[in-house]
Amino acid sequence: MEFLTKLPLLTAFAFTLMLTLVLPRLLERLRLPGPVGYILAGIVLGPQVLGILKPDGQVIHFFSEIGKLLLMFFAGFEVDLAQFNRARRKAATFGALTFACPFILAIAMAAALGYSPNACAVIGAVLASHTLLGLPLLKQAGLMGRESVVATVGATVFTDLLSIFVLAICLPIHLSGFDPKSVLIEILWLALYVPAVLLGLSWLARKMLATMGTTKSARALIMLLVMAIAAQVAEWIGMEGIIGAFLAGVALKRAFDDTPSDDSLEIMSQTLFIPVFFIAAGFLVDFRVFFTTLREQPLLVVGVLGALFGGKWLAAEIAGRLLGYAAPDRRLMFSLSVPQVAATLAVALVAYATRNAAGQRLIDEPMLNATVVLVIVSSLIGLVLTDRATKQIATPNPPSG
Repeated sequence: MEFLTKLPLLTAFAFTLMLTLVLPRLLERLRLPGPVGYILAGIVLGPQVLGILKPDGQVIHFFSEIGKLLLMFFAGFEVDLAQFNRARRKAATFGALTFACPFILAIAMAAALGYSPNACAVIGAVLASHTLLGLPLLKQAGLMGRESVVATVGATVFTDLLSIFVLAICLPIHLSGFDPKSVLIEILWLALYVPAVLLGLSWLARKMLATMGTTKSARALIMLLVMAIAAQVAEWIGMEGIIGAFLAGVALKRAFDDTPSDDSLEIMSQTLFIPVFFIAAGFLVDFRVFFTTLREQPLLVVGVLGALFGGKWLAAEIAGRLLGYAAPDRRLMFSLSVPQVAATLAVALVAYATRNAAGQRLIDEPMLNATVVLVIVSSLIGLVLTDRATKQIATPNPPSG
């Protein structure tokens, strides 16, 4: 099948579009969530099967990065601000728990396997964040305004911020030892960045709307520009761009107020960019790495998966019961917080690439391989559980209390 790897770019693109049309709909008929089909398409099209698409291709990489940012941007933009203001305490409660529970379990697991305290903290950060892969399913089911969903979406920014913050502390410790000054600088950047995006970019967007008008093209360009600015500044100060994208979505929601957003941008995102992000996640599946890690490091793989699923379930149960949510909402919170893709990979890859003066990596190759297994398993199971949870909830109206 070598001829498949030499297909013209347009032919490969058409083949990709065909699979992204067929596989999700086929899986939906099998009562599996459509986004799983995109991941399967990535496995089929990626280097491990047909080799039609290259993971290091500039076009795929760019589309995937834009899709990741747009996924988080629309997560922020879909938040009902009035509902979020009422639920911000609940979002903070769940955010703290859904970070702390897997973080603590992962540290205990890594320490038992002999990792250094610094590496244990990074491994905890790898497992503590989550990616909202199930949002397209919630939007389709009309559940974006449900209070438990708003709390979970809000909790995402807490987990991602804390994960990146832990990494920002551990990197200089691994390279040159503990330096309180660098920790204080990172805290200062965070304290300045979050209000600057929520207030400053919201003000900028209002001015741009007043100057450029509210045509569809103007609204779409403003949305993309604000998202890009927030994501880029986040990366400049050592954070992951998805945090900026999420905050930009919230800021633009405030700026647009009653002005309608541009549906064409969301349609393009859901049709092209976000599916490519899922497809790129499928590229991570290397069956040799997958089975080698399972065979040679079974305790590590089981420990990582156990810390993730156990920690996220425990957090959803504790937070859900404290906040008065019924069992279906607790299951929905758990399923939404399970998938590990964006921030998880960002933290793991940066930590793996970081070597100290002795040439030691912050996390080793077995842990990186276990993270790949984690991404695959958590994404697929999380999407399936989210699909089932949405079907168990009969009405999109939030529960009282």
